Amino acid sequence: MPTMDEYAKQPAADRLKRLERTADELAAAIRGQSEAALARRPDAKNWAAKEVVCHLRDTEELFMGRFELIEALDEPKLPPFSPTTPDRWAADRQYLRNDAHAALAAFRRRREESLAYLRALAPEPWTRGAVHPQRGRMTVGDFVTLMAWHDDNHLDQLKRALEGRA
Repeated sequence: MPTMDEYAKQPAADRLKRLERTADELAAAIRGQSEAALARRPDAKNWAAKEVVCHLRDTEELFMGRFELIEALDEPKLPPFSPTTPDRWAADRQYLRNDAHAALAAFRRRREESLAYLRALAPEPWTRGAVHPQRGRMTVGDFVTLMAWHDDNHLDQLKRALEGRA
């Protein structure tokens, strides 16, 4: 799995190709899995496979919102995203009660929208940025790097959950 630094060195087209594969890789990973397997957490701290799919669905919306904010404003300050936010989303949005296949379908639609948006950008908007509360200034290109790494990280997490490993 490439690191964020390794992804950052790749051309934008390669990072977009990584993003293109994620929905199909998620679908392959959950295909034929029982509801019990999709909802089984490997331990009290780690998510079940369906929670990972829901998280990816919801963060895709967050990433797209950031792109739109960067497009609309000059160097906006992004609201803080606490390290506990993903777990709070999982609980508040009842990820374990969601249908994994419906969450995947929603993720696929959102990802296709993100990819269409990114592919339509001229080179200059890729360098526009925002101030992230933890990471400092991040450009659209930096967020695409983060998305590619984020996809890999959570695909690995999903596969481990299905194997019963944290």
